[in-house]
Amino acid sequence: MLNYSLKRFVYMLITLWVIVTLTFFLMHMIPGDPFTSEKKVPEQIRQNMLAKYHLDKPLIVQYGYYLNNLIHGDLGISLKYLNRTVDDIIKQSAPASFQLGIQSIILGVVFGLLFGIIAALKRGGGWDYFSMFLAIIGISVPNFIIATLLQLLLASKLKWLPVSGWGSFKYTILPSIALSFSTLSIISRMMRTSMLDVIGQDYIKTAKAKGLSQFQIIWKHMVRNAIMPVVTVLGPLIAGIVTGTFVIEQIFSIPGLGKFLVQSIYDEDYSMILGTTIFYSVILVVMMFLVDIAYGLIDPRVRLAKGGK
Repeated sequence: MLNYSLKRFVYMLITLWVIVTLTFFLMHMIPGDPFTSEKKVPEQIRQNMLAKYHLDKPLIVQYGYYLNNLIHGDLGISLKYLNRTVDDIIKQSAPASFQLGIQSIILGVVFGLLFGIIAALKRGGGWDYFSMFLAIIGISVPNFIIATLLQLLLASKLKWLPVSGWGSFKYTILPSIALSFSTLSIISRMMRTSMLDVIGQDYIKTAKAKGLSQFQIIWKHMVRNAIMPVVTVLGPLIAGIVTGTFVIEQIFSIPGLGKFLVQSIYDEDYSMILGTTIFYSVILVVMMFLVDIAYGLIDPRVRLAKGGK
């Protein structure tokens, strides 16, 4: 297991380096520079600003500067937000995005597994049809449409929850539900399909013949074997949740990191583009790494596939 984990960790570092490199060079392919759009800036002042941020040097030299700073944990100074570092902006805005993402992941995974298990055990019943109908809606309808409908029904009409804003826990309920809906739908459908396949296996019949309780059969034999396909897709699903926060944050006026990433692209704020991209990439790659480790723990055949003992 240690060798498997170390190999995955090395792959994670290589992936992050590739993301940083591609983002850096693609970003500099955008026409202009961060100071081109500034009005009434004399050319000499513009050249001084480019020199201050090493933007007047060859691209490969700028890349070397950035990698050196990155190794020391310095994401640079924002070129648009005066006297603010990228690190400070991330520290200030990331907690809101992080809280929203974590709550959405928990909602999507927990209720997705629950709905899928119950739908498989109650196949052909009312709960089965309800969960599948919910899954179809979640997959077919974009999360920003669901967010708008939740605002209209639960906030504007029923006055149960705030329409937008950020503060206490009640402000996080609607955006978390909207963001988790597609994840919940995908997981519930996959879990139902996988559970139905497991239910008909011979070892389930053997477990019943041994007189094991219903709980033991469901938890130890059905769920543990049926959950493998769900674990496989958790990485991409979490990635979808993280990227989906951009739109949800705008709809619910959440002071998260998404708005800084979107605005930095318009402003050609190189430091902010790289800093926020690296921050999100680290989260996604680490989550993929944890999913790989979890996959290896659940099914030892994964980590022994290369001929291990």
